[in-house]
Amino acid sequence: MPLKMTDEMIHAAIEGLEARREKLADQISELRAMLPGSARATASDAAAPRKRHKFSAAARRKMAEAQRRRWAKVKGREITAPAAAPKKRKISAAGRKAIAEATRKRWAEYRAAKAAKPAKRVARKKPSAKAASAGAAAAE
Repeated sequence: MPLKMTDEMIHAAIEGLEARREKLADQISELRAMLPGSARATASDAAAPRKRHKFSAAARRKMAEAQRRRWAKVKGREITAPAAAPKKRKISAAGRKAIAEATRKRWAEYRAAKAAKPAKRVARKKPSAKAASAGAAAAE
């Protein structure tokens, strides 16, 4: 049979665990203070989340290129510049106009063909013998 936990028992457990957490935090801060160069380490350092700095894609690209250059220098390799991306092609105003006119022409042909084509006629269903006899019986 499972043990039923009352509110009082739950509050007591929480208090006990929080006391244990504080004791552990104090011990951790004491150990950090023993490390060389960490005189400012406290328990609050672990509690406060650090804000992440975000770099733009261009900044990350520059950092990566600088790191590649440093490694090339260390390894004694020749530093080669990355190939520049080709320029993006742009359509001229005349080209855009020609495409628009061709599109209009295609649509006009499509609409003309659709208008010339006769509309499909939907055939009516013939009443079945069973339905016809039921209809005749209802009419009497």
